[in-house]
Amino acid sequence: MARGGRVLIEHACYHIVARGNQKQVIFKENDDFDKFLGIVKMAKKKYTIKIYAYCLMPNHVHLLIDPSDSYEISKFMHWINRGYTAYFNTKYEKVGHLWQGRFRSKPIVKGNYLFHCASYIEMNPMRSGLVEDISKYFWTSYNERCLLGETSRLDDIILDNVPGDTVKVENGDTLKV
Repeated sequence: MARGGRVLIEHACYHIVARGNQKQVIFKENDDFDKFLGIVKMAKKKYTIKIYAYCLMPNHVHLLIDPSDSYEISKFMHWINRGYTAYFNTKYEKVGHLWQGRFRSKPIVKGNYLFHCASYIEMNPMRSGLVEDISKYFWTSYNERCLLGETSRLDDIILDNVPGDTVKVENGDTLKV
C-alpha cells in the first residue's frame, strides 16, 4: 500500500518525530547525544531552518522546527538521519537501517499552541519516567529555552499574530489580537 504524501503548509512550523528501527536505542552514550545535536546544528545552517525545541529520548527524537521553505524539511531530516546513522554504524560496528521508516511531521500554526507544543516536547522525559525534574535531563531544550542555558542551538520563537493571541506591546502592556 502506498504511503500518503506529507502535509506541507507554507509559514507553518513542524513537530518532527523520528524513531529508532524497531524502537531500538539510538543514543547509547552521552557522546551520541552530543554528536546528534552537532549534526542538527550544522543542518539548520545548511537548510535555513529554525529550531524552537527538541528532545532526544533513548530511542527517538522530537524536533520543533520552522523551515524557511517547507519543501526543505525532507532534505533537512535526510541529512541529519544519514549523518547520524553513519556515525552510529561506524562507532558500534553496525550495518543497515537505524531509523524506523520515514520521520513523522505535523504542521503547527504559529500561534499560542507553538509554546504548548514546545513544552510537550521538552517534558517528554518526565512523562516517560526517565527523570522527575526536567532540568536534570540534558538532552532536551528545556534548560536552553526556560532556564537561559547555552542557546546556540535554539532560535527565538516569533509568533504570527493569530486572532485570539495575546501579544506584548512596547510599553509592557498586553494586547489581545
